[in-house]
Amino acid sequence: MTSRDAEKTDDVRARLADIGEIASEIAHELRNVLQVISASAYLARHDPQAAAPHLVKIERNARLAHAIVDDLMSLARGDPLRAEPVALADVISAARDDLEANATWVDAVAPNTLHARAHAPLASRMLHVLYENAVGASAPRRPTIETRAHVEGGRVFIDVIDDGPGVSPDVATRIFEPLVTGRPGGTGLGLALARRIAAAHGGCISLLESARGAAFRVELPGA
Repeated sequence: MTSRDAEKTDDVRARLADIGEIASEIAHELRNVLQVISASAYLARHDPQAAAPHLVKIERNARLAHAIVDDLMSLARGDPLRAEPVALADVISAARDDLEANATWVDAVAPNTLHARAHAPLASRMLHVLYENAVGASAPRRPTIETRAHVEGGRVFIDVIDDGPGVSPDVATRIFEPLVTGRPGGTGLGLALARRIAAAHGGCISLLESARGAAFRVELPGA
């Protein structure tokens, strides 16, 4: 095998590994949505007279499932993001869908009209990963999750801080790698997806030192 053939083989292997990672991330995200749909269907079936809000949730999550597949496939292809100025408060609110009752939320977003340049659904999925992980790591205890945001040098910085068990040192250096997780029952795919989304925006995500709990920082372009 020539050196050029070897390079082509390595490229193919890397591409296949990348496709496999994206497929796993899509499956991970769809599993969460399907759990919501399944629970809503169960509640609607067992109380038909109060089914309306559950049917709304089913419809909303079905649309979300389609959007997840479309957005993540576009991300895998390397398509340019449809980024535009979005209100950070709206992105944060969407990221908490179906998690509202599972945590105590503390926000310090200054100013309240703060905007980032982002693809709103993907940015919400990225923050949803952080919120979902904080809730899952603290279960069955209800965690307090603080979200701070500010603008500096034309960049938007978003910190998500919880009061859970934190990230163990043996996992911290690899926390954004696929299949690496320190949480019982975790898949190790959510933070890998969050890193991919941040990078596609021309930003980044990092784990911060924290005296208690876990603290993550997301950096995005300012609007």
